[in-house]
Amino acid sequence: MSPPASEKLGDDLAARFNVIRWWEAEDKPALLAKLAGHLQLIATTGHSGPDADVIAALPKLQLIASFGVGYDGIDIAAARQHGVKVTNTPDVLNDCVAELALGLMIALARDMVNADQYTRAGRWARDGNYPFQDELTGKVVGILGLGRIGKEIARRAQAFRMQVVYHGRSAQVDEPYRYYPDLVQMARDVDWLVVIAPSAAGTHHLVDAAVLDALGRDGRLINVARGSLVDEAALVAALQNGTIKGAGLDVFEDEPRPNPALLTLSNVILSPHAGTATHRTRRIMGDLVMANLEAHLRGDPLRSPVV
Repeated sequence: MSPPASEKLGDDLAARFNVIRWWEAEDKPALLAKLAGHLQLIATTGHSGPDADVIAALPKLQLIASFGVGYDGIDIAAARQHGVKVTNTPDVLNDCVAELALGLMIALARDMVNADQYTRAGRWARDGNYPFQDELTGKVVGILGLGRIGKEIARRAQAFRMQVVYHGRSAQVDEPYRYYPDLVQMARDVDWLVVIAPSAAGTHHLVDAAVLDALGRDGRLINVARGSLVDEAALVAALQNGTIKGAGLDVFEDEPRPNPALLTLSNVILSPHAGTATHRTRRIMGDLVMANLEAHLRGDPLRSPVV
């Protein structure tokens, strides 16, 4: 339903299946009607669908193989209702996303983007040394969503000798980090807030103006989850008026069109939803999509089932 997220996956799909390029169709309702009698498999990204109407219109559909760990764009309830299996690609991308989160943190703490521009513009020689910045060592990082990726971020933060705390639906008794049942209180106590919770009805705009106010003028926000978790209008206001110190964003509420106001701010680093965009990770994600498709066709257990 969307272009393959790696060239290799596109080649693998074309070599094995008769691929219908949904995203290129000018008349999607007509194509849907044409496919209704025989389409069995869908390969897609988690934010591209299919929705309930598409699932209902495809009575032969058996499996939706999603490329990515999130599947908020797929109507899971409709898939379950129609007996359609859904898979995703968890675990294989944990390290990659965690690395980007820490990269954004380092870049923000040391103001690396602005320092680069300062140097390129010849200001080092003209205006003197760049102003002092911050470091991660000794700071407190609060992780919103201590799942697979959140735990990898925590491990890396500890390597920088940061103190890790977290907020989620419930405490995880096997984890050594302090649990905060209240997000606002956690935001008040941390230097960094890292968002890596799944997108769901209960997490929409979970990071709102109250959370940003609590994070405070020395606090910074990182979002490598989904744009919907952060109230982007409230974030823009917080960045503009100094309510928080900065933000590093890999995801946005309206992709691929970030809020224009974000593009004007020097205290935010923007990344084009590239958390998994490395050669290795995209290759193994694609391999897992193919493994799920092949397992289904053989009648074997799916490698990473959602439903």
